[in-house]
Amino acid sequence: MGSPSETPANPYAAAGVDTAAGDLAVELMKSAVRRTHGPEVLGGVGGFAGLFDATALRAYTKPLLATSTDGVGTKVAIAQAIDKHDTIGQDLVGMVVDDIVVVGAKPLFMTDYIACGKVFPQRIADIVRGIAEGCAATGTALVGGETAEHPGLLGVNDYDVAGAATGIVEADKVLGAERVRAGDVVLALASSGLHANGYSLVRHIVARAGLQYGGHAADFGSSWGEVLLEPTRLYTSPLLRLIADTGDAVHALSHVTGGGIAANLARVLPRGSWVDVDRSTWSPSPVFRVLADLGDLDLAATEGTWNLGVGFLAVVAADRAEAAASALGAEGIETWQVGVVSDGPLPDGDFEQGAKGVDGGAVRLVGSYQDGAK
Repeated sequence: MGSPSETPANPYAAAGVDTAAGDLAVELMKSAVRRTHGPEVLGGVGGFAGLFDATALRAYTKPLLATSTDGVGTKVAIAQAIDKHDTIGQDLVGMVVDDIVVVGAKPLFMTDYIACGKVFPQRIADIVRGIAEGCAATGTALVGGETAEHPGLLGVNDYDVAGAATGIVEADKVLGAERVRAGDVVLALASSGLHANGYSLVRHIVARAGLQYGGHAADFGSSWGEVLLEPTRLYTSPLLRLIADTGDAVHALSHVTGGGIAANLARVLPRGSWVDVDRSTWSPSPVFRVLADLGDLDLAATEGTWNLGVGFLAVVAADRAEAAASALGAEGIETWQVGVVSDGPLPDGDFEQGAKGVDGGAVRLVGSYQDGAK
């Protein structure tokens, strides 16, 4: 047993945990986090728990809380490879908060969790600043979070991020399969790129091609890392405005994440219904074509992995589809019709029927993608 003189002044620091660095990270992120706070948020930054005044819920007849949790996946490996961490936070908000709007809910608040091998204050602040900016863009209060240093478990430059959010919707306004009818139009909302799904395939392709994330991507005029870190488009605010402005025209929404277009649309369709999604109505973004070519893959082979240019799908009443597409276009989101819901006999073919435990409708992609830019 060592003598008192041999005992480290800070044994936790000697074990690899720097609490002072964690405190500095909090100081660096405080102003960004506070900008997401309205009068409903109490207690400021740094408490054991975030407090949110729920008085406004009294205005609801039958308020339902909606919740979602997710991460960013292996996209963080690319951020780490080029030491660029200011966009991953927006990806996290997109993966978490945009799931809540699928049921028509308005997000209220979000919390985040960052696990890392070592706390680098500016890096943590960059990540949280991105989360805060995404929260501000979606009307979500960032009410709390945690940064945990895990030396020996994670490498010095390794980290992962996750988050959870809560929203609210009136019970009789919940969107979903129950509202969908034959003849409804399916609208596609353009993605900003890969968003935050399918990066294990992306990284596999890049590695096999012998590319470096810091290397120049001739097709895009920037580094590969910058191209692949294009942040996830945020749909929550435009979709909530669309729902508010069109009454009951929006029947269901689908967030195109893991599983691709067909599987995610099938989840929000009623049993017995089906949709043919027409590939000829759009051209997948260049990033998908270039990656598929590098991997010697047909685009169709990636449809269960990547969004291929469609980040969200909206199922709307046929007589309001044109107005809905126009409204979303005015918000800067290219929107177009890709299919129509049918409840007739299911044609022969390879359909996705439900997904992720949901016994929903059937969807398949038909036709060929456009060659040029849409």
